[in-house]
Amino acid sequence: MGPADEELHERYEAIFEGIEAPFAFVDLDALAANADAMLARGAGKPIRVASKSVRCREVLERIDALDERFCGLLCFTLPEALMLAAAGRRDIVVAYPTVDRRAISRLGELAADPEATPVLMVDETAQLDLIEGAATGPAPIPVAIDIDAGYRALRGAFTAGTKRSPIRTAPAARRFAEEIASRPGLELVGLMAYEGQVAGVGDATPGHPLRNVAIRHMQRASMAEIAERRAAIAAAVGAVAPLRFVNGGGTGSLELTAREDAVTELAAGSGFYAPALFDAYGRFSLRPAAGFALPIVRRPAPGCVTALGGGYVASGPAGEDRLPQPWLPPGLHLDRQEGAGEVQTPLLGEAAVRIRVGDRVYMRHAKAGELCERFDRLHLVSGEEIVAEVPTYRGEGHAFL
Repeated sequence: MGPADEELHERYEAIFEGIEAPFAFVDLDALAANADAMLARGAGKPIRVASKSVRCREVLERIDALDERFCGLLCFTLPEALMLAAAGRRDIVVAYPTVDRRAISRLGELAADPEATPVLMVDETAQLDLIEGAATGPAPIPVAIDIDAGYRALRGAFTAGTKRSPIRTAPAARRFAEEIASRPGLELVGLMAYEGQVAGVGDATPGHPLRNVAIRHMQRASMAEIAERRAAIAAAVGAVAPLRFVNGGGTGSLELTAREDAVTELAAGSGFYAPALFDAYGRFSLRPAAGFALPIVRRPAPGCVTALGGGYVASGPAGEDRLPQPWLPPGLHLDRQEGAGEVQTPLLGEAAVRIRVGDRVYMRHAKAGELCERFDRLHLVSGEEIVAEVPTYRGEGHAFL
């Protein structure tokens, strides 16, 4: 923390004067800087925006307007994709398989317009059966194959990466592609492979030098392995059906995935808001662009103040890195005994001596998506003012997960 943090605190205090905490906000200037940085790392490849990390239609539209290389959406549920399609969005891919028969039936009503029809993600025949059984209408439902991009070493004794698809090899992918091609109610249009062990794992966590070295070694080996395997899979699947896209990457691996000729587009979402987990990456840096303010309601002891609420814990393996982090004013930290609580969050540190009841503190979420699950509106700021107040998905009455 330094003078820049003090200046940022003063800026936000002036912008939000008169706004009652708790509230959430997005700094559009920082978001635009992050977008530019991600485009540069993407080396010219288009970036499909992962809506799971944004969860606000207005912000998604503003990202679209920044650069034409932000094209298409990667949604997290089919109902969300249908909501966005009904609002006029096009080129939507649903990143995770769905078993929502009612939503699939609604999808069939859109299938006559390929640009308006969200693409469903599949990786086994049971999903194909369910889609065909629930779909209505004469036009085929577009689908994409998700493949396992995890890393395995020591003959499978060591694994890293998210547990997603059972499809890992080119022969398996081709067999599944042929199964899809044999079904007239389905159309194979894409391929996806998310290397979460690189895109979602920081390699520069403070205080863990040996772990960081091990992670960097794993990530180098993993990217070399997936590049070769992804190219073989794309070729095998492409021999069965022409593909509109081969999607790969995430915020944490853009510059690495962009090197692969087989990948036609990248994916990113968290990098726009730049949550606290992304402070632990050594290959790039981002500007915090989203946060929330909490009111200070008590001073239980010298050097300790208590904020109302704040227990907005991120998903993933439980640990301190999943907790929201005090941001501004600089010089605060969580109490190890209490952490961030449902109704109160004690804050300790040098800055707590100066904070008074009625003041507010600014916090950063650990991951991007959870912020908008807690707040129904976002204050959008640019320069020295609030330029808009817009609803999140929650503010529009949606809770997709």
